[in-house]
Amino acid sequence: MQIIKPPNDFTQASGYKIFLAGSIEMGKAIDWQKDIEDYLSKTDVCILNPRRDNWDSSWKQEISNPQFVGQVEWELDGQDKADLIVMYFDPATKSPITLLELGLFKDSKRLMVCCPVGFWRKGNVDIVCRRYGIKQVDTLNELKEQVLRIYEDKFR
Repeated sequence: MQIIKPPNDFTQASGYKIFLAGSIEMGKAIDWQKDIEDYLSKTDVCILNPRRDNWDSSWKQEISNPQFVGQVEWELDGQDKADLIVMYFDPATKSPITLLELGLFKDSKRLMVCCPVGFWRKGNVDIVCRRYGIKQVDTLNELKEQVLRIYEDKFR
């Protein structure tokens, strides 16, 4: 397994690419990305994990900030190139960017969504997933199992 995080280049990465979109809000969101990485550790996937190790919370989230622009573009490029986009909506967060990304990639046929009970806009996420035929589960354990199953089905 290969794990690539920003700002590292992933364009030459080979294999099945899984992008981990979802809640990152530092201090609120669990590190669910690490759970997925651990669960898939014996596979040959390439995980694109946007949870940047050296994130600086003082960076202005504005188009004039090159670090911020680089992060956002890395995430969008990663989702464009991924074979599977995994989204997790942590109930302890608002996750507005993940909601935006759900809308952006709803027609991609590459989404796997986990929206547990307690997420403040679970009803909206449920309706979008149903309407656009997006695979959805309710728990992180189910998400891990489904991601592994999707990967294994692809390479059987």
